[in-house]
Amino acid sequence: MKKIPVAKNKRLRLLLNLSLLTALLAACQPAPTPVALDPNQMMTAMVQTIAAQLSAPSETPAPPPSTDTPAPTATLPPRTPPALPPSTDTPAPTATLPPRTPPALPPVYQTSLLKADDLPRQYAADSCQYLKNKWDSTKAAPGTVVMVVMYHGINKGDASGNAVTVSKHEQNMRALHEAGFEAITTQQLADFMYDNAYIPPRSVLLIADDRHFAEYFNDHWRPYYEQWGWPVVNAYIGLDERPDLWAENAALSAEGWVDYQAHGYVHNVNITNASDDAFIESEMGGAIRSLQKYMDKTPIAYIWPGGGFTQRAVEIGTQLGYKLGFTVNERGPIMYNWVPQADAVNAANPIAIPEVPAGNPLMTLPRYWSANVQQHLDEVRIIGKEAAAYAEQNKATELDYYDIVCAPTYGAIP
Repeated sequence: MKKIPVAKNKRLRLLLNLSLLTALLAACQPAPTPVALDPNQMMTAMVQTIAAQLSAPSETPAPPPSTDTPAPTATLPPRTPPALPPSTDTPAPTATLPPRTPPALPPVYQTSLLKADDLPRQYAADSCQYLKNKWDSTKAAPGTVVMVVMYHGINKGDASGNAVTVSKHEQNMRALHEAGFEAITTQQLADFMYDNAYIPPRSVLLIADDRHFAEYFNDHWRPYYEQWGWPVVNAYIGLDERPDLWAENAALSAEGWVDYQAHGYVHNVNITNASDDAFIESEMGGAIRSLQKYMDKTPIAYIWPGGGFTQRAVEIGTQLGYKLGFTVNERGPIMYNWVPQADAVNAANPIAIPEVPAGNPLMTLPRYWSANVQQHLDEVRIIGKEAAAYAEQNKATELDYYDIVCAPTYGAIP
């Protein structure tokens, strides 16, 4: 007899059990007419039915859809991309503006406090650099004014010649201090006059002419240095071989508060239009060499001996390296790009050599005499105030001019 596999045998048993269960349930139901069947025939039929079911091929379930192959989707019409915004690399075209016309610059500040023929002169050749220096907030404010004072001696007794008494000198110093002035050095003045570098709004340059022993400075000038920090300029004469005199002054120079500048070499012979180049060089150059030898200092200012100067001397002096020159002409105070000068000899100052023909205001600066300091203090202060107000009045015009003409080359004003 053919052997039925185990798996099929299990299935056969299951089917037989189900068939018997079905037969029993059917037996419980009432039958209209019982039919007598042969048990052997029934068993044979059942076996044949089950065998037929087992021999039929089993249905193989369909595999699930492959995840590698996406389900088909509906075909959509192609989309039209939107227009991109204009590129930021290419600026949008702007309307072309007409060129701006620069305004005319205002004239130099004038004042009725000066003598009629002593007119302020400007010396800055570059108007753009002048305006940039003038309105630079880190530099001296418009209206900053300097009073240059000339001392020819301080006598412990009565005044004589061009000297003043000790009492007059002390009055001068107190009056200057109470009026709000502060003393500066020659280098500070040069930086101010050339570049408008900051100095106190009311400044004074105190110049003591000629040679002096240390006692002169210790008695008359050191107290103000110790109280207020005020320096003093000494216009020193170069031709002197006294070792003690040089040593004393060199020691003061090393301290820093006595500012030594040149006052000629021979000194007693003034420079005039009759002076040749050799004499001018010996006077101006000799003074430089003496200060370099004995004080290890190169002066930047020349105090004209006797007040004598010429156009040729001014030219030679600048070639030698001098930045400033001082006359004995009492014209008024000085400011940045503003120096009172005369075109010719005039009745108001008959002994004053006219400075304009020399062609360089920086080398022909005026000085007040020490005896006249107090009577000129108010006019100096007023000139500073008026100049500041005049500058403010014209500020918008000057800045507009600078913006149009100068800024493309010189840049913005700090």
